[in-house]
Amino acid sequence: MQWYSNFSLKVLYSICSPVIDYGQSVINVAQELAKVLIDNRPLSTKTVSSQMNRYFLGTAASGAWQWKDAYEAVEVAQILYLRHLGIKILSLQPQVVVQQLEESTALCPTHTRRSEESVQLQQFSTPLPLAYLVAKAGFIQATDLVLEPSAGTGLLAQMAKLHSASLMLNELAPDRSKILRRLFPGTPLFSVNAEQINDYLVGKTQPSVVLMNPPFSASPKINSRNPDATPRHINSALQRLADGGRLVTITANWFSPNNPTWRETFVRWHSEARVLLSVGVSGKVYSKHGTTIDTRITVIDKVPADNHRQIPCIPETLDLPELLALIEQLPERSPWERSEKIKAAAKAIVVQLPKRTTVAQPETVSSLPDDIVVLEYEVVEWSANDGLKDTLYETYRPQRIRIKDALPHPSLLCESAALALVSPPAPTYKPHLPQNILTQGLLSEAQIESVIYAGQAHCEFLSGSYIVDDSWDNVTVAANSSENAVKFRRGWFLGDGTGAGKGRQCAGIILDNWCQERRKAIWVSKSSALIEDARRDWCALGGTERDIIDLSNIKLGDPIPFTQGILFCTYSTLRSQKNGKSRLKQIVEWAGKDFEGAIAYDECHSMGNAMAQEGKLGMVAASQQGIVGLRLQNALPQARVAAIMLTLTL
Repeated sequence: MQWYSNFSLKVLYSICSPVIDYGQSVINVAQELAKVLIDNRPLSTKTVSSQMNRYFLGTAASGAWQWKDAYEAVEVAQILYLRHLGIKILSLQPQVVVQQLEESTALCPTHTRRSEESVQLQQFSTPLPLAYLVAKAGFIQATDLVLEPSAGTGLLAQMAKLHSASLMLNELAPDRSKILRRLFPGTPLFSVNAEQINDYLVGKTQPSVVLMNPPFSASPKINSRNPDATPRHINSALQRLADGGRLVTITANWFSPNNPTWRETFVRWHSEARVLLSVGVSGKVYSKHGTTIDTRITVIDKVPADNHRQIPCIPETLDLPELLALIEQLPERSPWERSEKIKAAAKAIVVQLPKRTTVAQPETVSSLPDDIVVLEYEVVEWSANDGLKDTLYETYRPQRIRIKDALPHPSLLCESAALALVSPPAPTYKPHLPQNILTQGLLSEAQIESVIYAGQAHCEFLSGSYIVDDSWDNVTVAANSSENAVKFRRGWFLGDGTGAGKGRQCAGIILDNWCQERRKAIWVSKSSALIEDARRDWCALGGTERDIIDLSNIKLGDPIPFTQGILFCTYSTLRSQKNGKSRLKQIVEWAGKDFEGAIAYDECHSMGNAMAQEGKLGMVAASQQGIVGLRLQNALPQARVAAIMLTLTL
């Protein structure tokens, strides 16, 4: 009965709720938030939530708005802040501008929650200081027509607008288009797939500058990761660009002339255009947008290159001041009107990038955060509720612990009334986590509780000692004094339902071990596409995308060339073997026999039927995925195993 009651309330809300102008409501919220930024005050999530409740006539819990909408409002507030500064900001020293925009960005809340749409379409807007540098690389003039093919909320467009340039915008997402229509009234706005922007804009005026931050590996109506999305966006925009014009794009760091996969793509472009600069950007720039993925800026002039195969590229990732120094050395643009004389003059331009000392990339990946704290919490007495109530479910929050400054879970959690009558154990384990996990609410109190209880289980060992044979299949009881006898560490099972953020909890468990210098972990999941979810959840807690090592990119039988990192593989990859070589052996050799790091079995039901059993038609053989999952645990008895599975309560 409770389910039907909730369903009826949702239907009633959708019928009775007032019609809201989405774009105008976001603008209204942004205007209030911009006042805070202009006053140089921190913009708290409480303030954002309060204004969203006000202008959307309801709360996030009631479904009136999502946090994605709130983050859009924060970005629009940054645009309004830019408009407040006006053209005078362009008269300041570039170093001062970058610093001022970094300080303004630091006042904004971190994007910690994503909608399905934002994840599917990879909607990561351009951070304010990076947008300034992208526009600066474009050498924009008042006479320019600037196209932004993936306009988002308009941060890049506003930078072009500060230079008094004319705009052409395109944005596929309907909600963002509504915002753009309000922000840039009278500006041509299209809503097409930017991978074919040139085809859609046939007959339209050609832009002289293109500023773009396209999805790195996402295409509309394609569920799987599509790395070809980046070159398709750039290629179409480059075709639309006027001769002599300039294109500046942000891409993933892997889209580089030095990457053999994409080398020929850049060579083909060089037949009609010249790459002036390709340089990596440190992932720290995106930290406020909920990720620390390294990106890359590429600057292309649409003039023929003298040498098709000589493409300048800086492999290192740079911080903003270094990036600014490079951009300031770019040559000015050629006039962009069509003219054979101008085209001939443009060909004579030679780009001279400064000589740099190559900085060798360390073999290891991320270092430990420098603000690690031992998480303190209070253990409280537990008392059962007064018997079962007439409802099937009870609202959930941690029953035995209280964590100071921890935020409640962003969505409502519940448990069955029967489970609410069971006393959880009083934990003693205290995880090690970066301070901002609490201060920025990167893990809710319920998610931190999972990290605590996982750590509690991992501090204990199963009783008895055992001998594991070389096949990792047979485990026999042995005396404690027996040679080669091992003890098995206790594992932990996570069976939360939808909405609890199991991926974030899994990342939290790994982060706890990471902060205690156990900097190798193994993340096994059902599908290779879920590596993007793993990256998202790990980066949301302060890690970097390169911490996640995709085992499928390493040849079977080759040593894994990383001294630390989170090794991601699927269950099917885990069981694969050929010519006497196996992925399992490859992983165990990388981990080492004394491995004490975390092993996360995501979607662990994929290891079901690990033992042969009798069915209606006779014996049913054990599943290979189940067997290999057990072998991995047998081979690494000291590993901290966490099994994660979605559970549904009916």
